[in-house]
Amino acid sequence: NSGVVCLLRPLLLDVVPSIRQTTALALGRLADCDVELAEAVVKAGILPQLIRSLPEENRYYKKTAAFVLRAIAKHSPQLAQAIVQCGALEMLVICLEDFDPGVKEGASWAFGYVARHNPELSQAVVDAGAVPLLVLCIQEPEIALKRIAASTLSDISKHSPELAQTVVDAGAIAYLAQMIPNPDAKLKRQVLSALSQIAKHSVDLAELVVEAEIFPVVLTCLKDSDEYVKKNGATLIREIAKHTPELSQLIVNSGGVAAVVDCIGSCRGTVRLPGIMTLGYVAAHSEDLSMAVIVSKGIPPLCACLIEEHEDHIKAAAAWALGQIGRHSAEHARHVAVANVLPTLLDIFVDTNSSEDLKTKATLKNILQKCTYLPALEPLLHEAPPSIMKHIIGQFSKVLPHDSKARRLFVTTGGLKKVQEIKAEPGSLLQEYINTINNCYPEEIVR
Repeated sequence: NSGVVCLLRPLLLDVVPSIRQTTALALGRLADCDVELAEAVVKAGILPQLIRSLPEENRYYKKTAAFVLRAIAKHSPQLAQAIVQCGALEMLVICLEDFDPGVKEGASWAFGYVARHNPELSQAVVDAGAVPLLVLCIQEPEIALKRIAASTLSDISKHSPELAQTVVDAGAIAYLAQMIPNPDAKLKRQVLSALSQIAKHSVDLAELVVEAEIFPVVLTCLKDSDEYVKKNGATLIREIAKHTPELSQLIVNSGGVAAVVDCIGSCRGTVRLPGIMTLGYVAAHSEDLSMAVIVSKGIPPLCACLIEEHEDHIKAAAAWALGQIGRHSAEHARHVAVANVLPTLLDIFVDTNSSEDLKTKATLKNILQKCTYLPALEPLLHEAPPSIMKHIIGQFSKVLPHDSKARRLFVTTGGLKKVQEIKAEPGSLLQEYINTINNCYPEEIVR
């Protein structure tokens, strides 16, 4: 408000290097605070002056100039675009080739803040020639530089398969994969994130990541003491599992499903989410893969998530994953039903506080359409709403005509009595099911 930005501008051209550097630092700190200040710095026409003599400046000034660019770019795509338009990316590429690791780090960071906003800005970073230099940066000995460069490669890769491909073509995957066992947690987070952002786009890219021999080493990340390493490790496995049955089978063969199950059991909250999704994706592909999840004891931790978690989106993911496991056959559905999860799902479904997405995922339909395990279905008869009752009665009408023991139990537990209380539209599918059940018994028992 006092017009400081305009007062600082001429000082960027001062003959004394330390004054130029301190001025840039002041501008960077102003721009870092909020979007309006960043816009004021841009409007004052400071960017062209800031980068005009960058190649000739000392390393301290270069670092500070990169900080100013980063502080402006972080706020919005429009401000990042202003940095692209003033030709700053070409100057930042020069900084990436500097011998000083701190200058490289500053430039990497600025590129990351530009690239993260959208595909167009990310493409501008690629077109400036930053990617091969960033791949060189992750091979440098300095941990801080490795972290920032890996993070920037992640930000470039996330937008589209084409952008991820440019990172792959620069040879990034092999170097990233080698760093998974690194003891530095912050570096591991960024490396796993970058590999996830590459693998998520297509089968081909996921296969390239797998070919870098990330299994079984990535499974150790699921036991890491750092929550973000765990989460990013599980996310990487999820992004690979979702594509094809073959990739899911590879995860199963390397012990990945059991490791994910342990991970879900050992943590709470959003850290669980990618692991939950992984089990759902693996189980969705085929009967055999679903059975692999069951054999790896995947159902109990998913049931626990429904009870322990408070966030609807985590519960919805668990309900969806259980549906994927149970939808293949009567045997699969029985495993889910025996875990006593159906009453929990029903409670969630009828709860007025549950979000629409959660209710959709907890409809039980996937499991009920295959479940012929009547002892688990019977308690639901007494509390299920009409939309679910139809599926439950349908399963009884399938099983009872062929199972005399089940028919006897159905009478003694009050199931048949409950069926007589259901009001169904004449000629409806539900009425047909009820008639089929009633026809299994002599008329006086039905009465």
